[in-house]
Amino acid sequence: MCSKLENILKKLSENSSRNVLLGGLRGVEKESLRVDSKGRLSQKSHPTTLGSSLTNKYITTDFSEALLEFITPPLSNTWEVLSVLCDVHQFTYSNLDNELLWVSSMPCSISDEKDIPIAQYGSSNVGKMKTIYRNGLSSRYGRNMQAISGIHFNYSIPESFWPIYQKLKEDRHHLDAFVSSEYLGLIRNFQRFSWIILYLFGASPALCKSFVTYGQSNLKDFGHNTLFEPFGTSLRMSDLGYTSQTQSNINISLNDLNEYISDLSKAIDTPEPNYQKIGILNNGEYDQLSVNKLQIENEYYSPVRPKRVAKSGERPTLSLKRGGIEYVEIRSLDLNISDPIGTNQHVIRFMEAFLIFCLLQDSPPIDDICWEEIKNNHLKTAKYGRDPKFKLKKNGKNCYLSDWASEILESIYVVAKFLDGNSGSSDYVRAVNIQKEMIQHPDMTPSARLLDDLYKSRTGFFQYTLDISEKHKDYFSELIPLEPKKSAMFAKEASDSLLRQKNIEATDTLSFEDYLKNYFQS
Repeated sequence: MCSKLENILKKLSENSSRNVLLGGLRGVEKESLRVDSKGRLSQKSHPTTLGSSLTNKYITTDFSEALLEFITPPLSNTWEVLSVLCDVHQFTYSNLDNELLWVSSMPCSISDEKDIPIAQYGSSNVGKMKTIYRNGLSSRYGRNMQAISGIHFNYSIPESFWPIYQKLKEDRHHLDAFVSSEYLGLIRNFQRFSWIILYLFGASPALCKSFVTYGQSNLKDFGHNTLFEPFGTSLRMSDLGYTSQTQSNINISLNDLNEYISDLSKAIDTPEPNYQKIGILNNGEYDQLSVNKLQIENEYYSPVRPKRVAKSGERPTLSLKRGGIEYVEIRSLDLNISDPIGTNQHVIRFMEAFLIFCLLQDSPPIDDICWEEIKNNHLKTAKYGRDPKFKLKKNGKNCYLSDWASEILESIYVVAKFLDGNSGSSDYVRAVNIQKEMIQHPDMTPSARLLDDLYKSRTGFFQYTLDISEKHKDYFSELIPLEPKKSAMFAKEASDSLLRQKNIEATDTLSFEDYLKNYFQS
């Protein structure tokens, strides 16, 4: 594996300048629940001082009115991305009224899922559609699951790389088609190897008992109102979290972009009996956008998505059809409780090297047997990944996670050396070496350290997370205040976003029914 990869990187160096893989764009979307000082989920509306959740480009909401989502612009420098993310946190805390940001991926204590307020986006057609879509998620999957938080990492390979790589591979297709094909190869390999992300960065081996209905889980009782998996890595990514039984029967091809678009479109157009029982309208109010397997493209949950920046009102599948894949969105990173902003530069640099490895590695089509292996490896790593006896399925054979992970890390190390060689630093190698340590010493993983902290503190998940949330709030309050220019920029974006929402609402000319009809017929 390494020798072939080294050969590709050597040829890239010979056929281009040595910085051919540096300068790719990366961005982060980070979710956090707003809670009060006692750790209870906020029942307050989205603060107007943070602007409009519909149009603010830095601060929005996800499923819930209480589930904040911070968005960085696409940047070519890791430190710049994390600096913006830190600034957004600092600005947000300065505008929260005695509230905290919950620092774990798994939610705070919730006595009744009806206490999770669904996000509101105003009276415009697009705002109504966003809220109704969330009503549908609530009806289909329950609100507890939608209150889970995570980190999404967006990444694009440098544009200047593609013509060089296409020439190296002696490919004669149109460049856009080549790029899409290669991104799909990256995505297939990410699916094959995504279990390693759960092992290395999973930080949700425990949760509050209120998250699950009594008798509906096989988790162990930790005490202190906490359930856990002794060798768990990411319950967020297990069958207790984002995995859906209904969606497990939706087959979306990753072998060809046209097949991907066709399969996704078919799921949006195909009725699902369970959702037909819910219906669309209830006493004149929308319960969901449709009765089909998926309401819209974003409902299809996958650890990785092919993406393209869409035009205003353009559906994601149509944007992909128009211009091909522009970047990938990685959705399997837990919030790291130890980091005030939920992640750090070592994670981001490792992810970049890992995705480049996935791109350059051979990536054959995924058949049904391979899909079953992928699902098996993903779900079992989420729940049992640190068990020394745990084995993965690799091409039909059992193998220890540590053996396969070490093999993969050696190849990622080769990529990291290439990236560092081009930049004159050792940042990428250091990021990979940190992960190597976690393969050799499972007790160093975020999930293991979290359980160890719970044991030592003699507290449960809820109290422990609340204590850390308070410490992180103090961390941001003790930082040097935001530069006046930065603070003014965020404040201006907040106020401008409120005006943009009003303008959208004022210029709507269609009825909502016609708007929805046009959207799905486009």
